Amino acid sequence: MSTGPDGALESGRLRPPGLGLLLAEARGLFELNASLLLSPLLMRAPRGDGHPVLALPGFLASDLSMVPMRRYLSELGYEAHAWRMGRNLGGLGRMRDSLRTRLAEIHAASGRKVSLVGWSLGGVYARDLALWAPDKVRYVITLGSPFANDVRATNATRLYEAMSGERVEDFAEAREAIAGDLPVPTTSIYSRADGVVNWRTCLLRPSARAENIEVHLASHIGLGVNPAALWAVADRLAQPEGEFRPFDRAGPFAIAYAPPEQAVSA
Repeated sequence: MSTGPDGALESGRLRPPGLGLLLAEARGLFELNASLLLSPLLMRAPRGDGHPVLALPGFLASDLSMVPMRRYLSELGYEAHAWRMGRNLGGLGRMRDSLRTRLAEIHAASGRKVSLVGWSLGGVYARDLALWAPDKVRYVITLGSPFANDVRATNATRLYEAMSGERVEDFAEAREAIAGDLPVPTTSIYSRADGVVNWRTCLLRPSARAENIEVHLASHIGLGVNPAALWAVADRLAQPEGEFRPFDRAGPFAIAYAPPEQAVSA
């Protein structure tokens, strides 16, 4: 079957990113190094108000992968939390109770709503948590998370199903809700150069409190440590509770972001 640009099949289905993009994922190490070199610039981001932020790792990753994100947010004044559930082996149904307990613990201890930052599969969990407890969630930010359109269009689908014991088609009603509008402000950060997830599966429907931010040339495994992505996360979390304004793509990393109209075109 023939394909169109960016992995779209003529049938309307999507396909995973090609082998070239997958092999190019090794550049994630350079994105981490870039953030370390640009740390003085990154620290100029808006300061936080001390509210708690729960960082959720991607598939097969652990809290270690979120250390740079948590340290950065802590330095900016947030109360950054690890998920404390070991390696993320997948399973929306299997992980739900533990995730809800963790969110409730942080909310009860702080007495404040919790922002959720989820990388890849962690972002799918974050959106599910926001649907379950909007009274406990302040903001949701996803990084390269496949929650919309044809979510099978990733290079990790078969491995996810083998490790988690769940098929992508399981929990169809829940997955449809996760792909829809959330009751809290949300931002999806993604890259068309993602070698693991088809970028179209990361697109949410823009609204008065929801937006997409495309980061040029970012990899999937580097998105959570990419300096432009980190800046965007900090900027979004710094908004006052209950308020939402579109992301301002000006600033020190302006060249790294696609225009807003390009970020929503599929």
